[in-house]
Parts: sequence; structure tokens; C-alpha cells
Amino acid sequence: MALSIGQTAPEFSLLDETKTMRSLSEFRGKNVVLAFYPGAFTGVCDSEMCAFQDALANLNNLNAQVIGISIDTPFAAKVFSERYNFGFPLLSDFNRDVIKQYDILLHDFAHIPGLDSCQRTVYVLDTEGVIRYVEVTENPGIEPNYPLLMSAIASL
Repeated sequence: MALSIGQTAPEFSLLDETKTMRSLSEFRGKNVVLAFYPGAFTGVCDSEMCAFQDALANLNNLNAQVIGISIDTPFAAKVFSERYNFGFPLLSDFNRDVIKQYDILLHDFAHIPGLDSCQRTVYVLDTEGVIRYVEVTENPGIEPNYPLLMSAIASL
């Protein structure tokens, strides 16, 4: 079961799309949107990350930092980021360590035996790293509830 509201988000360090190590702690002082998505170039994931990009100015006004996390390699994340000109980091959890730490591992993604990814999950963290909103979609083909998510961020 995914982490719960009120818990402090576990610290992690992952490579971003430029192969730079990024840690959750470097974003303290900002509200953080951790957007776990199963994989780049999979339709719904593209749509979700583009929705965050489209909302970026509003999120910046709310002192919110989006961080996308998937099992993609940094190389794939770079191509994904460049294709859509994302203004936020995409982190590579190719070892699935953070996905397991956050308890959102999805076995046999897209009905492909052995392809373990993550459940489509969004966590909103406050400036101290405490989880204030969690959404785990029942089906990875369903995008998050953006109005509810934006409302949660605005309330911080």
C-alpha cells in the first residue's frame, strides 16, 4: 500500500535526464509534486506529464516543484523531456528502489510478464517533505484527478 498522508516522504537520490544525481532533500522549502508514471512514450504518461507542463506557471506561483519519476533510463528520460520541452526534472528509478520504498510497484505492466514498473501515483509534499495528498490510480491507463490535485497544492 502506498505511503499515507501525514508521513514524511522517504529521502532518495536518483539520476535525472541529464545524468545528474538529484535528491528529494534539495527541493525542501518548496511544495513538491512527485509524479510517478509507468513509462515514457506510453500515451497516458505523455498526456500526464504534458498536463503538468501546461500547469507549470500556475504550479510555480504556488511554490510547487514537479518531479517526474519512472523506470526509464536517463537516456530515455532525456529524449522524452526534449520531445515535450518539460520544465521539470525526470528522474530515473531504473532499479525500482524508490518505487519499492514508496510501495507502488506494479508487476507485469501492460500485461508484459516480468516488466515491473510503478503504479501511476502522485504525492504532494509540503515544504517540510510531509505528504499532504496521495492519489494512486486503480488502472495505469487513468490520469490523476487534476482539479483535486491542484486544489490540494493550492491549500498548502
